Amino acid sequence: MSEKTAFVWDEKCFWHFGGNYALLSPVGGLVQPLVSGGLPEAPETKRRLKNLMDVSGLSAELALMGAKAATLEDLKRVHPESYLTRFKEMSDNDGGELGLRTPFGPGAFEIAALSAGLVTKAIEFVQTGKARNAYALSRPPGHHCLPEWPNGFCLLANIAIAIEAARANGLGKRFAVLDWDVHHGNGTEAIFLDRDDVLTISIHQDRCYPHDTGTTDVVGTGRGAGFNMNIPLPPGCGHKAYLDVMERLVLPKLRDFDADLVVIACGFDASGFDPLSRMMCSPETYRLMTRMVMDITDGRLVAAHEGGYSELYVPFCGHAMLEEMSGSDIPAEDPLKARITGQQPDEYADAFHASVVTRLGEELRANGVL
Repeated sequence: MSEKTAFVWDEKCFWHFGGNYALLSPVGGLVQPLVSGGLPEAPETKRRLKNLMDVSGLSAELALMGAKAATLEDLKRVHPESYLTRFKEMSDNDGGELGLRTPFGPGAFEIAALSAGLVTKAIEFVQTGKARNAYALSRPPGHHCLPEWPNGFCLLANIAIAIEAARANGLGKRFAVLDWDVHHGNGTEAIFLDRDDVLTISIHQDRCYPHDTGTTDVVGTGRGAGFNMNIPLPPGCGHKAYLDVMERLVLPKLRDFDADLVVIACGFDASGFDPLSRMMCSPETYRLMTRMVMDITDGRLVAAHEGGYSELYVPFCGHAMLEEMSGSDIPAEDPLKARITGQQPDEYADAFHASVVTRLGEELRANGVL
């Protein structure tokens, strides 16, 4: 097996356009356009991650590659043909909006299929031993997309499509999805909620988005009961809370499930400088969470990029994660380390995170997930 880390990306994914919004509000009336324009799910966070890797020298240590778009057969394993037809028709014309907060321009169908294809290629490379682990710089993201209803910037369910393609091609039977995007992974949850061969875990800010999903009592249905775990954290949680959640709640569940592959739905929007959340994570948080997963998987994992809306901070969070995945000693020093660590002093964080994680653990055990 290759010891390389694969980095799967395509410039065309940066060309997806989401319309003229100011954060989450359509421009018009009293809402003035922002200088940057468009939705916060913009290309620059992802492009600047790739740029930072190039400038630091990390890119040279990875196996950079592109991928083909997911095929219609791949997409239809997750999405009904009626939805795909409607999406393609609108994409072939002037674009539009399907679902909630999912505007798109012409050609979006092909770009979204390419985004799913990047994740599919990443899983293929790890499962065939061509890479030890892999990172897919997928855009548009996918973890909010339901089979028939896109929302939250997500037009196709990238990770679900890639997992089903892997299963169809004999590249694994049991998969775990660890979603640490700050928003609840409601799409991935819904797709696999009645399945016992895919474990879904979501760590998210409580009621951030969507407002009405992600509670601890949603544990799966039918044979999937016990194979969905939601960890809704209150606003303000930071480095220590996330590491404690990983150690006490997530890792035991992953060990017990013993998946053929762990896929991380990798959002960097729980950072302390994200405009759409109120959490306090840092690049070091993502580095150490990645290390924790690698320690129980012998380094094998796939990461699929989801959210993260700080053009400044996302690149440093992603760089730290990729340093850990690849074993590189090329650093990209966190420019905001002093500020973010100073805002969560130990005497506050210790008491806060201990009580939060203890309460969540009690709820999850009462609901039969732990």
